[in-house]
Amino acid sequence: MLQGLSGAHLIVIVFLVVLLFGAPKLPALAKSLGQSMKILKQEVRSDESADSEPQKPGGAAGAN
Repeated sequence: MLQGLSGAHLIVIVFLVVLLFGAPKLPALAKSLGQSMKILKQEVRSDESADSEPQKPGGAAGAN
């Protein structure tokens, strides 16, 4: 996805981000993004551990 980007492209992207969000808001934006990534990783790990646990016979899936 990012193979075709050169240094000039990245500079333009950084400039546009600063222009759109403003320099004072960038630390808060980065903190928010970091917290979101942390929450996402925790949820993915909890989903993986729940998927790896075998289901017990007579559990909620088998009850009608």
